[in-house]
Amino acid sequence: MSGPPVAGPVLPIPRQRQAPQTGARRGGQRGRGPRQDYVDAFDGDSDGDGDVFAPRTGVAAHRSDPYASVTDWPSESDTDNHSPTEGGLGSAGAPPVDRDLPGVGAGRAKSGKGRAYTGIAAAAVTTVLAVVVAGQVASDGDNGGVRSEAATDQARDVRGTGAASAQPSASATPRVATLTYAQKMDKKYPLGATLKGPDKFDAVPGVDKAPGKGRKYTYRVDVEQGLGLDGTLFAEAVQKTLNDNRSWAHNGARTFERIYSGKPDFVITLASPGTTAKWCAKSGLDTTEDNVSCDSAATERVLINAYRWAQGSSTYGDKMYAYRQMLINHEVGHRLGYGHVTCDKDGELAPVMQQQTKFLDHDGIHCLANPWPYPGS
Repeated sequence: MSGPPVAGPVLPIPRQRQAPQTGARRGGQRGRGPRQDYVDAFDGDSDGDGDVFAPRTGVAAHRSDPYASVTDWPSESDTDNHSPTEGGLGSAGAPPVDRDLPGVGAGRAKSGKGRAYTGIAAAAVTTVLAVVVAGQVASDGDNGGVRSEAATDQARDVRGTGAASAQPSASATPRVATLTYAQKMDKKYPLGATLKGPDKFDAVPGVDKAPGKGRKYTYRVDVEQGLGLDGTLFAEAVQKTLNDNRSWAHNGARTFERIYSGKPDFVITLASPGTTAKWCAKSGLDTTEDNVSCDSAATERVLINAYRWAQGSSTYGDKMYAYRQMLINHEVGHRLGYGHVTCDKDGELAPVMQQQTKFLDHDGIHCLANPWPYPGS
């Protein structure tokens, strides 16, 4: 493949190789001449064509637009798959080869001058970018820890916007305050007035030794299954109430001990209204009319109606602590042999053996609620 005659001398192509330089040109004049790698690519043309700058197909787009983006050029692997005789780099859209050396021709010199300016501009841009990148690397080296930390914080912030961030942290979770014994005793609990349990009981584990030296009574605490009430609280209330000096342990006359196994003197039982009525009926007592408790003397059980224990009575209102003490003292008082009595004067404290769940007033006399056998002690 040979080209038209070329006016003027053709510069020899240097054979010496040097390291590639971005934007640099080789040749006898600064900023002029073809890049060395393209010269080497055309060296040793099998056709013996000495004019390596002859026009080739496929480069028209780049010749018409010398500022075409370099991203439109083929990759290095694409150039390796073509030989000069098959269209070469030009056929694949390779960067144009600068053919405008001195003496090649006036038209070519004009075109070459534009490409030379393009090469010079590219070299300048490359140099500026190299300086900027070098400065950036140096800056990153000085502030690497800060930048890395900031990136980590940003990543953490992004993760924090997900669903998991909606969950409260452990430190933000509100703590449920632990109620004291007095607070638990003064609180009402949900339980239906017509509940009928399975008539099956669980003994509250543990032992509470008798604290006094008077006549000792032993008892066990049973709680009917399915009530949903705190059996441990109930057992604690029985022990503390009975051994209070205002109760039946007054002046050391008696002392009460809770046991878990063996034969007790009686069994204090927390039972549903239905089960309470069943056990009280065994001793000829009807608790259904006013939904009350009883001492089933014919059995070992002293029945505390769970509805009353949980909800109280209108006579005591919201004074649940005192009402529960009254329930225990009243029914155990029956077990100890005491019967029903009432107050005799208006404004007096009701005796603990008065049926205070049912009434405080009788025969025109108003009695005051009282949970203790010996209230003034």
